[in-house]
Amino acid sequence: MDRHVLETMGRARVVVEDGRVVEVSSPMIRYCPLWAKIRGIEELNERVIKDNVEFRIRDFGMCTPDRKVELEVFVKFGASETLMTALRKGLLDATVTVCEGAGTVVTSNPALVQGIGARLGGVMETTPVKGILRSITEKGGITLDPPAIDQPAGLQLAIRNGYKRVGVTVCTATDAEQCRAISEDAIIFGVHLTGITRTDAEKLCRVADLVTACASQYIREQAKVRAILQAGTAIPIFALTPAGKELLLERAKEIENGLLLSAMQLPVLPSEKQPIPLI
Repeated sequence: MDRHVLETMGRARVVVEDGRVVEVSSPMIRYCPLWAKIRGIEELNERVIKDNVEFRIRDFGMCTPDRKVELEVFVKFGASETLMTALRKGLLDATVTVCEGAGTVVTSNPALVQGIGARLGGVMETTPVKGILRSITEKGGITLDPPAIDQPAGLQLAIRNGYKRVGVTVCTATDAEQCRAISEDAIIFGVHLTGITRTDAEKLCRVADLVTACASQYIREQAKVRAILQAGTAIPIFALTPAGKELLLERAKEIENGLLLSAMQLPVLPSEKQPIPLI
């Protein structure tokens, strides 16, 4: 039996076994402006989360051997979209991200990094799925042996394979600090940060280049003193370093609809657009 523990849609804990949702916890937040905009979901609860995860399983095979690993753009400014553009434009040599059924994945394929992360959420635990591993390998991805979720080890694997400028996603301050110790050239992208403590938010933002605000009040606090560029206002991404700023600006060039660029004090966080509650 394969088993995958995801945190998604307000950081609800969802367990999928053999392609079936067997457990859904209460989400940590009630309202997410991203899900309200994209799927019309005005209140997060166990039922709508279960329905959405089951939809993803049916739609692109999440957590199954039939998993599609190349997917369309999901949001204008997201972690996978930003990394995809950076690979395509040569700002990064490779990325280190996480996929259910495969664990940590190293790739230089822009379509693969987008497909892995576009509609996934946080992967907390996973077991290998041969079909997913095969698809990732066919699209130019490399996984740890044995497959596991270990971002610092993934960064080391990327470096051993000759990549220097590597973008790596992390969801803990410990992983961020370890990745920075491994490589000063790495672009560290903090993701899945709803519920992070104030202390860990401070530690992560000291070494990261980019962070997603998610529903974190403490990431928003850090943005007041560290952010040099902001993309989005509801679930913003903050660039904390010039290298992170470069990636966000390159992503902005690929946005086809209107963009507003304005010099102002960051962060810009309209109260009516924020998750409820911030934690």
